[in-house]
Amino acid sequence: MEPPSLEQEEEKVLVSKHSWQPCPKARRRLRGCMEVVKGLLFRVGEDWYFLFVLGVLMATISFMMDLIIFRLYEAHRWLYQEVGDYLVLKYLSWTIYPVALAAFSTGFANSITLHSGGSGIPELKTILSGVELEEYLAIKNFGAKVVGLTCTLSAGSTVFLGKLVSREFQQEFQHKAQRQGRSAPCPLHDKFKQNEMLVAAQAVGVATVFGAPISGVLFSIEVMSSHFAVRDYWRGFFAATCGAFMFRLLAVFNSEQETIAALFKSNLKIDFPFDLPETFFFVILGAICGAIACAYLFCQRWLLAAVRENRLTGRLLATECVLCCVCLSHSLHPCVPQCVFVSPGASVCLIHPSSHSKPLYTVLVVLLLASITFPPGLGQLMASRLSMKEHLISLFDNRSWFVLAQNASMATTQLGDPRGLWQEWCHPSATIFGTLVFFLLMKFWMLTLATTLPMPAGYFMPVFIYGAAIGRLQGEVLALLFPHGIRAEGAVYPIVPGGYALAGAAAFSGAVTYSLSTALLVCEATGHMAHVLPIMLAVLVANAITQKWQPSFYDGTIIVKKLPYLPRIRSRHIASYRVVVKEFMEQQVVAVAKGDGFEEVLAALNATTDKEYPVIESKESPMLVGTISRAKLVAFLQSHEHPQAPPGPPQEKYITFSIPLQPASTGTLGEDCAVEPIVLQLSPWTSLHQAHHLFELLKLQHIFVTHYGKLLRRAIEELAKEA
Repeated sequence: MEPPSLEQEEEKVLVSKHSWQPCPKARRRLRGCMEVVKGLLFRVGEDWYFLFVLGVLMATISFMMDLIIFRLYEAHRWLYQEVGDYLVLKYLSWTIYPVALAAFSTGFANSITLHSGGSGIPELKTILSGVELEEYLAIKNFGAKVVGLTCTLSAGSTVFLGKLVSREFQQEFQHKAQRQGRSAPCPLHDKFKQNEMLVAAQAVGVATVFGAPISGVLFSIEVMSSHFAVRDYWRGFFAATCGAFMFRLLAVFNSEQETIAALFKSNLKIDFPFDLPETFFFVILGAICGAIACAYLFCQRWLLAAVRENRLTGRLLATECVLCCVCLSHSLHPCVPQCVFVSPGASVCLIHPSSHSKPLYTVLVVLLLASITFPPGLGQLMASRLSMKEHLISLFDNRSWFVLAQNASMATTQLGDPRGLWQEWCHPSATIFGTLVFFLLMKFWMLTLATTLPMPAGYFMPVFIYGAAIGRLQGEVLALLFPHGIRAEGAVYPIVPGGYALAGAAAFSGAVTYSLSTALLVCEATGHMAHVLPIMLAVLVANAITQKWQPSFYDGTIIVKKLPYLPRIRSRHIASYRVVVKEFMEQQVVAVAKGDGFEEVLAALNATTDKEYPVIESKESPMLVGTISRAKLVAFLQSHEHPQAPPGPPQEKYITFSIPLQPASTGTLGEDCAVEPIVLQLSPWTSLHQAHHLFELLKLQHIFVTHYGKLLRRAIEELAKEA
């Protein structure tokens, strides 16, 4: 008699397990069909489902944040108006409200995780370069970002920080989106796909803030990736389109708009917005924005480093450490990464970070900024009563403020009227040009100071507004010099100051972030495409100047924070192409042999703190056979007996680990540990530029240099640390 087949056995198990359910064969077939359908669907479009949910979810969160921020900001405005004409009460209501929100944002976010401060783009660039930053994309960091950023933005233009990640996208969205992108089960060899999903998730942030899916994708690629596969464009465009459409659709459902429209409405639709001779002025605007961007980037990087190094502010911003001493038995302590082997009775300090003094620094800085922007004081010369969005709407006005100020009465209008927002820039004791110049001078150092605040914030929107003010000033000056417009070919073309504001916003923000997609961003955000050519010219000129003299905002922050990020090769001199790997490779490399035992592995771990070690055939024959991680070497030591360890079980007074130890072994490294194969090797005569391209393209942290298979050195791993 033949034994029962596998299908018959499965049917028997199914019937015995669910004997009360009818039709076991039909249920089994139906389950099989559903599995086939599921496999086909996810084989065809697994990424599509994830990206669709990602875009819709992030748009919903962004819209809900906007609602809360609007209510909190309106509450501040109502409180300021309701206190009456009492100057002291007005000052207190103007300053205490943003101070309280900023202090709560700093305290709450840093109490959840120490990674929640700032914009996060430098850290995300580091992650996309192949470096693992622990817990940076964790769900708790996302929650801290959402709450902290909501409070930060509710403070309004007093603090002059934006929702767009310091790079333009809402950081929190990037964190959440990228966390989701990494949480999907993915093999190690598919790490490139993870990075592509992270870039797509980054694009959702811009799309859900500006409603600009195309420029959102391009901006995320420019800012986050040095190399990007064109075939993966669809991920970013699909997710960004879903997010942007959902974000604008929610505004319609909430009765904010009658239909889907541009986020920042402009009235620049005239038959001839500019003429060919006028492009010269846009080139000059690009040069001005590039020069100011260089000064801003230098001052921002210098101040950020000075605040960290100063004794007083450094103590306020430093992470306090709570130390507790623990006595351990002879074993490896898993909580102390720098300590490889702990002898019996050794005392180890476990560090628990805390940051109780950071809110105090935030309170002092925000109080200073709020006092300066107090409307009855200096704030009346900076349009401080306007929100961030109202700043942009007023600066993009196509009418000349100088002409309006001469022909219109200075009667006070409601702030909600977009056509009357320009009056916030007028003052009886100063002209339009004076208020714009004062705004630029004050906001230059105020924005620089605000970037040092240890709370969740976005820095792209402030530089976007600052650039719009630069362009507006030049447009008003040209409108004054050419009151009847520029005559060309027998026709007169009027000066449109709002067009210069668009070009200034794109040029300055593009110069600060090293991106060209800001030219398209302003067109998508305003729905105005007529000025795209002069805007692009201004952006190109500004980028050319800034990239020559200063690192970008994000690269500068990476330098100050000393993140492990591979810097760009700034020199393109012909001599740099003759530099080869053997001239700059790391000289000290600790390797382990396949025949090494406890003593040799312990010595290697104590010698360096590398996360990965090269494995050679033997000391006599240093043929590179692979690599092994530090964690595996630690596990190897945990499963072996120390040759000098005292006999008998450890005493009860010592703390034991919760991780069960394997039975003691006396095997060698090659016998007990799996060696990972080598992905890539370099020759000593590989050029500098070739090696740099490989590091960027493959997202590697080190590449071993071999000569006829023999291990020599390791290439440029320490270059980023030294930079």
